[in-house]
Amino acid sequence: MYKIVFFDIDGTLVNEEKQVPASTVTAIHQLKQQGIEPVIATGRAPYFIKPLAEQLGIDSYVCLNGGYAVYRGEPLYRRILAKSSIEALVKLAAKYKHSLVFEGEHQFFTDTEDHPFVTGSVSSLKVDLPGYDPDFWKTNDVYQIFLHCEDTDEHLYEELQSELKLIRWHQHAIDVLPAGGSKAQGIAALLDLVGIKPEEAVAFGDGLNDMEMLSFVGMGIAMGNSHKDLLPYADHVTTHVDEDGVRNGLITAGLL
Repeated sequence: MYKIVFFDIDGTLVNEEKQVPASTVTAIHQLKQQGIEPVIATGRAPYFIKPLAEQLGIDSYVCLNGGYAVYRGEPLYRRILAKSSIEALVKLAAKYKHSLVFEGEHQFFTDTEDHPFVTGSVSSLKVDLPGYDPDFWKTNDVYQIFLHCEDTDEHLYEELQSELKLIRWHQHAIDVLPAGGSKAQGIAALLDLVGIKPEEAVAFGDGLNDMEMLSFVGMGIAMGNSHKDLLPYADHVTTHVDEDGVRNGLITAGLL
């Protein structure tokens, strides 16, 4: 019944130490042996996921929260932020002294040097820190922005909600994408290209940016370590990422 499976990374494919459980590696291998395509679906940028994709032998992915999709190594979908929306965010963030990180297709840059919130959030992903270029967004396509602020300051950006969508992923960081944007958009584009119906797809996730994805596919599976607000969007809740969560979820879906 299911032909393709989409996997979030943080908290789904990898645990808090950013390690892939052995049972997950084996499960992905078995999935591929059966001719079922595993696809990464993440809020991360493409340059953040290469080591993991190579480790698991996956060459199809939806990243930047649906802003950029690749199928078997070939880019097929791009969704960028409007310059006018970025400019409005830049002005507001400067007013409140909140740092931004601009994510392009091949590289990312911050508008503030050595900010502890930037260092802390990006380092938690176990990736290199961004370069410094506050004007990067003016001459490059930007797919997503990290906005760094405390949760008590989120309300300061309510005036931008008609243009931008904010999703918190870290104590000090928020993903900023176009209003209405989600992983589901990139997944829909990929499925359309390969001729697979949404109901023939499965998706695994654990975070707030997985709501639309789990709702969009035929079977949405939430990890046992998921944010509680994601659970109503799931068809099934599997075990914790470190307790064979991916493997057990695939068994429930009838794929292993």
